[in-house]
Amino acid sequence: MEKKLILISNDDSVNAPGLHFLVDTIKDMGEIWVVAPDEPKSGQSSSLTFNAALRITEHEGYENARLFSVSGTPVDCVKLAMHNIVPRKPDLVLAGINHGSNSGNSVIYSGTMGAVFEGCMDGIPSVGYSLLHHSMQADFSECVPYIRKITATVLEQGLPEGVCLNVNFPAKVKIQGLKTVRAARSHWTEEYKQYTDPHGKPFYWLTGRQVNEEEGNEETDLYWLDRNYATCVPCQALQNASASDIAAVARMLESGK
Repeated sequence: MEKKLILISNDDSVNAPGLHFLVDTIKDMGEIWVVAPDEPKSGQSSSLTFNAALRITEHEGYENARLFSVSGTPVDCVKLAMHNIVPRKPDLVLAGINHGSNSGNSVIYSGTMGAVFEGCMDGIPSVGYSLLHHSMQADFSECVPYIRKITATVLEQGLPEGVCLNVNFPAKVKIQGLKTVRAARSHWTEEYKQYTDPHGKPFYWLTGRQVNEEEGNEETDLYWLDRNYATCVPCQALQNASASDIAAVARMLESGK
C-alpha cells in the first residue's frame, strides 16, 4: 500500500526546533514532506505574497523527510507545496510545533493556523500544534503522546468537512490530559510600547498581554491550559453567520434609511 503523504509547515521557519521535533514525532506515520518559510513569519495569519517573486529551495533531508523552504508566508508554503512540490494531494496537513501560544483569539493572527486553514479549505484534514513557550530551546517532550494520538486518529478517520484542529500544549509542566473545547473569548491589551530613537522620534514595538474574558469557564481552552491540560479546539476555515443572524442583518438593512 502507498504510504500516507503528510505535509508539514509552520511559521517559525524551516530551521525551527519545533518543526524538527514534529517530524521526529510522526516520521513513522507516512511519507513526510516539509515546506516551511525560509525565515520566521509569525503573526502572518492567512496572508499571501502577491507583490514579490517566490523562490523554493530544497535542503538536505531530515529523518527521511523531504525538506523545502519558501521565501514567503505559511500560506504561500502550503499553496506552493500543493501546486509545485508534493507528488500528490496530501492525506494530512500539519503545522508546528509552534513556539508560542495560539489559544483564545490568537488563532486569528497565527501563521501556524493560517497554514492549517489553507489545508482545510483544500479539503485536507489539517491540524496545528503549538507549545506555550517562545524559546527556541523549549522542551516539547510532554507533547509526544498527544501529537501521536491526534495525528494517527485524524489520519485514520479524517475530520468533519470544513473543520480543522488547533491544539495547544502548556509548557514546563506535566500535562494532565487533553480537553476538546472551544476558544475562549479574549483580547490583547497594552499592545504597543512606545520608544524614542536616537533622533528623538517615537517608534512602537508590538507587546501586550492576552486577557481572558471568560475566567472560570470550563468550556474554553484558556481555562484548561491554565490547569496544565492540553487543549484541542475544532475550528472552521469558512464560518458563515447563522441563518437567524443573516435574517436579522437583512431586516436591519431593509429598514435603514
